[in-house]
Amino acid sequence: MNTVLIIVAIILLIAIIVLSYHLSKARREFKLWKKGEEDRLEEARKQAIERSRAVLGGKFTEQMAPYLPEFKYDPTEARFIGTPIDLLVFPGLAGGEPREIVLIEVKTGKAGKLTTRERRIEELVKAGKVRWELIHRPPEEQV
Repeated sequence: MNTVLIIVAIILLIAIIVLSYHLSKARREFKLWKKGEEDRLEEARKQAIERSRAVLGGKFTEQMAPYLPEFKYDPTEARFIGTPIDLLVFPGLAGGEPREIVLIEVKTGKAGKLTTRERRIEELVKAGKVRWELIHRPPEEQV
């Protein structure tokens, strides 16, 4: 009877030791995984903030473009559109004699590449696919 009790106690002790080892190993692996996830999340946050700043900086530059040294037109003749192009400029408008209409896309950053939609608009303008339309609404009492 004592021998059986000793054997059961030894088996339980071995089981507790093995279980403790595996539990400790699982905790270490979980901590490593958690640290990795936290690091990835922090990196994703940083990248999102950088992208957001870049977008906001670009939008700010688009609106301020008429006041930048590179802008070769009278700022009072520029009208901000935003999308799909940034600015319409009417050189000569301030003097009462507009000479042409200029579509301007402002790009910031290294690449400065046009989007597919912007390239298509550029192609349409260069191909002369631009026209004037007038929408005239009569006064309300005549409707």
